[in-house]
Formats: sequence, structure tokens, C-alpha cells
Amino acid sequence: MTGELDKSPPPGDDIGKHEGGKTMMRAARPWIAVAVASAAAFCALAAAAGVRTIETLSSRPDLISGGDVLVRIVQTDDAPTKVTLNGVPVTSAFRPGPRRTRTGLVSGLRLGRNTLAAGGVRLTLTNYPIAGPIISGPHQTPFICTTAAYQIYSNVSRSPQPSAETFGPATNADCWAPTKITWLYLPKGGRALAPLSDPAAPPADVATTTTTEGRTVRFIVRVETAVIDRGIYQSAILFDPASDPPPAWNAPPRGWNRRLIAVQGAGCPGGWHIQGAVGGSFERPGVMDASLLSVKRLGEGYAIYGNTLQNASQDCNAVLEGEAAMMGKEHFIKTYGVPDWTVSVGCSGGSYGSAQPADALPGLYDGVLIACTFPDPLAIATSGADARLLNHYFSVTAPGALTQTQQLAISGYRSAKAFLDAASQSGRIDPVPGRKDGPGYHSAAWSDLVPVSLRYDPKTNPRGARPTLYDAARNIYGVEPTTGFARRPYDNVGVQYGLDALDAGAIGIDQFLDLNARIGGLDRDANYQAARSIGDVGAIRRAYQSGLELGGGGGLAAIPVFDISGIYNDNGGYHYQWYHFALRERLRRANGDTRNEVMWRGDPVPFESAWTTFVDWVEAIHSDDRAAPARQKTIEDRPAAAVDGCWLAPADFVAGPQSFSRDPTNACNARFPSYGFPRLEAGGPLAADVLKCRLKPVDPRDYRVAFTPAQLARLRRIFPSGVCDWARPGTAQTSVVPWASFGPAPQRLVFDVTRP
Repeated sequence: MTGELDKSPPPGDDIGKHEGGKTMMRAARPWIAVAVASAAAFCALAAAAGVRTIETLSSRPDLISGGDVLVRIVQTDDAPTKVTLNGVPVTSAFRPGPRRTRTGLVSGLRLGRNTLAAGGVRLTLTNYPIAGPIISGPHQTPFICTTAAYQIYSNVSRSPQPSAETFGPATNADCWAPTKITWLYLPKGGRALAPLSDPAAPPADVATTTTTEGRTVRFIVRVETAVIDRGIYQSAILFDPASDPPPAWNAPPRGWNRRLIAVQGAGCPGGWHIQGAVGGSFERPGVMDASLLSVKRLGEGYAIYGNTLQNASQDCNAVLEGEAAMMGKEHFIKTYGVPDWTVSVGCSGGSYGSAQPADALPGLYDGVLIACTFPDPLAIATSGADARLLNHYFSVTAPGALTQTQQLAISGYRSAKAFLDAASQSGRIDPVPGRKDGPGYHSAAWSDLVPVSLRYDPKTNPRGARPTLYDAARNIYGVEPTTGFARRPYDNVGVQYGLDALDAGAIGIDQFLDLNARIGGLDRDANYQAARSIGDVGAIRRAYQSGLELGGGGGLAAIPVFDISGIYNDNGGYHYQWYHFALRERLRRANGDTRNEVMWRGDPVPFESAWTTFVDWVEAIHSDDRAAPARQKTIEDRPAAAVDGCWLAPADFVAGPQSFSRDPTNACNARFPSYGFPRLEAGGPLAADVLKCRLKPVDPRDYRVAFTPAQLARLRRIFPSGVCDWARPGTAQTSVVPWASFGPAPQRLVFDVTRP
């Protein structure tokens, strides 16, 4: 039995696969090994039975999906060892390997706990349904199946002969559809892949390609489309049916270079409550070189995989995105074997689709190459909500009270367009459909696939589905018992908007006071309210624990993080540079330095230069056999070309430290100046990682201006509980919990929304 998904409906969900291969850097590293009650008993049993450890290679042993798992047994000798699963012999599944090991794909796992035993050593294996969930909590409802309309090849390339072949109709409520294996090939002299109807009889004009390992093979690509974690999974790999054996973990295709790329999609908002219309594995990378996903990378021998639910435009919940990614990687390993390394690549929403799971699930990825970077959707939503409140004050509450120059000083943005583009991003937290609220504003987007009758409307359908990044992750934030809406972490209590503008003399004291007295907040429907918004402390704490608010101290601490601009649009378009620097600052705060991160600025950065440097870095770590901590190896194996700098032209790279500045202190800042955001101008940190600030009493010594007694009294009335103390960590601010569960997996369970 291979790791390929069966093509018949799953008997008891025994059809698919799950998470991600190795623990850290090298493919040979297992997820975990557990054995017996004590070290003394372990030594005695191992000596007698010849078994040292039992290790899982395709997933963590407690997070298996699909009914099978790739296992390695490490022995003290080369003798065959009897292996049982729940007391039933499975010895025949194992094959001898190097260094006194035996490896096999163990199938027939029942849902729940299983026991694998060999030579007196036992390992508990916990198996979950291929439809999930495993760590992401209860399934989202409603959930619209899209397999019938999903075009398998529509996103793979600009083929001159595009195929309209669809995946097929779903057969159950979990949107399962029979797995499809389809084929592509590159014609001689062509630049785009074309559908191949009969792989056993390909046309005469099939091109050849030479992989990174020097193997020359026919350019034929095997594409698998399946349903995993209710999302549509796809993988693509060079595979010649005339010479390659059927897919198996111990018989990889000759053209595969044993490297795996996880590809992410676009960002929130969009989609909502759908299985997916756009494939994660073949989503175009936008400003990055399009050759990444089609001819060039595949022709070099890289395999590619993804899932529609890794695409944030269809699933704005990083916990579920991570679950889909780990399940897809597990399935790939059981189909083709363990990769030497796995990296994730993405732009915009694909940047946080890479970084957030990499941080929350250490070992899932061995490096991330990100562009058009955001640290997470919360950074966009929080700064967008602040900008929307400011825009409401500027245009509705007190029109004409502040000049445009003063407004920009308060907001931090470079131009009025940049400010309004930021304000429009508050639509990510607005569930009210079709709301028009100021220039450029839009409420959260719905997919046309979701019937209007299912959508939330405060008047006509108050119990409908809500399209917000909070409600998408309700399993993490928790729900309000009276409404069923997700609890909200947005908080602006104590925030002194325009503080830096006041200190700089850009606005007057009375203007500062009036702004903060009347800025108000947003209610659960993103309506304006006179009172400031109070975030739910439990939701805030879980945002940090889950990685929905990226911390940077989990898996990102030990792998290469290569951050490129992709887009420079500080003058409008909301892919601002401060997001790149916010990510860097979070890494610095969590780990003490950013020596495992590289930042290249440009408009755009030449992607192939970044890719080559990034791959050299990951490859150097993979080749490092030292018994040293992963972070140490990542830092010490960083290649000479992996240095900070900026691209002034495609062939003009200027190396040098990157700094957040709009002053032309160096060539990079002169060409690519950086601008701020409302909470930075309110005295907050560049990291933008404080969801709810701790408060301190108003103290006139904290200001560069002198308040009159009346002004000081008014300031204290505006902030009766105090103002933000940005020198302290935020309320409930804590570190990410690695491999956290939000149900049903009981290990590392942080929160279960189904429990009171």
C-alpha cells in the first residue's frame, strides 16, 4: 500500500494522510521516539530485543491522520524484528535500511489510540480522520463544497491549451471527492506546461530537463488532487510513468531532488466559509517570479504541494492553515518519501501563511521565503481599525479641525492615499455586508459561492455566518455565549493617538485632547461607538498562544527567514514597509537578535537571486552534521550572500544594515523610506505586537509640552484608568505554545471552544 489516497469513499475515514515529516533540519530526524517506563527498563529491553527506539517519520505520533504512518525502528543489530499493531503482526511492512534501521508504512490504524510494539518497545499512535480536525477545533459551519467547480489546471500555468477539467462532485458533508491523478508535460521549445491525457503514450515533443542533482529526465509532471482536512490538496512532481515505479515512500521518482516547496495563497479578506476556489499549491505568487511554481522549479526537480485551506483568502485562520499544511505534508511523505527539507514560499497573505505555521509548528518547515510581508492578519486589522477611527474623526466628527499634514502626522502614513488604504483594511473585521463608509472603504468580502441567505445581516439574518478574521478563528478566540460571535481582541483603551505629533509640535494640545476625547471605538459589528473598544483578555491571550499574533520565538527562531519586499507601495496599496520591520522586531524581541533573518528591499527584489541565496542557506544547514542547536547551525551556516541590503536595480545590490527610517541616511532609506502607523505615532512599539496595553497614571513629565491645569485635568478625564505604558509587555502577552491544540487532540490543549 502506498501513501496515495484511495479512490473510493473512505471506510471510517481511513483514506488520507496528515502533517509533516521530521523534527528539525534533517530528513533522517524523526518526529519523536517513546518507549518504556524507565531508562533502566529501556536499556534491558533494548539489549534483549535489539530495538532501541520506534520513531514516526511522516508525522508526530500523536497527530496522525488517514489510517497509516511511516515508521522507523532503530535496532542494536540487523536482525528482523517482529512488529505488531494493536497485537496484529505488521512485520512484513518493514524494510531494512541503513545504520541498523527498519522502515515501513504501517496501515490499518483505527481512529484514536493505537499501540505499535517491537522488541519490547511500545509507541502509542493516535490517528484522526482525514477530514480533520486534529488541532484546529470544530469544523467551520456553514462550509460550501467546491470540488465540482474546482479546475485542476486553471492555476498551474498559462498553458496554450488550458484544461477545464474539474475535480468532481463532493460525496459527503466533509466535501470528499475521489482522488484524481492527472498529468502535465512541457513541449520541446515551450515555456508553459500543457495537459497530458495519456501518460503512457505522451506526444513526441516532450522536452527533457536536468534537475539540481544532474539527472536528465522527461519533463512529465504527475499532479495529485485530493481532499485533506476538507480542503483541496494538490501536489506536483516530475514523474515519468515509463521508467518510474508506482509511487511509494521507498521508491521516489527519479526526477525528484528530494526537496519540497509548500506554496501559500493570497490574504484575508476573501472567500469565507468555502472549501476553496483557488489552489494553494498553484496560486500565482504575484510580484514574485512566476517561474517559481511552474516550469522552472518543477524542472529543477522540486516537488510542490498545497491546500486551498492554506490560502488565507479562503481560510483566514492560521491554526487551520497550519493543520492543513501538516496533513498535506504527511500525505506527501507517505506517497513519495521523506524530503531532505521542506520550505514555504509566499507573498502578502502567503507571507503570514508561511511564517505563522512555521512558528507555531516547529519542524513543519525548514525555512521560509516571504515577500510583500505582513507578520499576521491581526497587524493589518488592528492598524486598519485605528486608521478607520481616525478617518471617522477627521471626516465626520471634527471635519476641518486638522490639516491634511496634521492628519498624516497623527496616522504615520506617507500620504492621504496610503492612510485611506490602511483604513479600508478594517473591512477584515467588519461583518456587515456591503457597508460603504468613507473613501475606499469596503466591508469583508464574501465569495459568490456562499448563498446570500447564509450570510450575516444585523437586521435580516442576525445568526448568519460572519466574514471576519475573528469569526474565522472563533475556535481560538472563543465565542460570546449570547450571540455566538467570536470574542474580539481589538482594544484601544489608553492609546494616546497623535502623541508623537503632539511632542513634535505638529498638533496643539487642545487638538490632541479633542482627538482622544472623541476618537471612540468599534462594536462587535464594527459600528462606531463613543466608548473605546475593550478587547477580550482571554481572546488576546489565546491569540499569542496560538500564533494568530505572531511571536517569532517558536519555530521561526531556528530556521532561515528570508524577507524580500516584493512590493514597495508606502505611498498607497497597504503593503507598507513597516510590516517587514514589525516582523523583524518581533524576532529580535523573542530571540535576542535577528541573525537568522535576511531582509532585502527593492521594487521588486529579483526573485531568482533571493531564491538561490535562500536555497544555499537551507542546503548548508541540511549538510551540517554537527550535534549543535538548530538556531546555532542556522546562524553559522548562513552564506556570505545572505546579507541585508536593497536592490536599486535588477543588477545593483547595495549591502548594508536595514533600518526603519524615512531619513536618507543610506542608499536603501533614500530609495525606500519607511513610514509609520497610528500606534507607533501613539508611542507604541515598532513590533506592533501589543494587542491591549498595560496602563499607567497620566504623568505630565511624560510629555514634551506643558499642559495648563485645565488641560491636564481634561487629559485625566479622558483617560480615567490611565494611558498606555508601552515600556511593559501587553496585557496577557505571552509566547506561542508549540504544537498547541484547540481540539480534539488532547496533547498541548490550550482551549476547547466546546467546553464551558
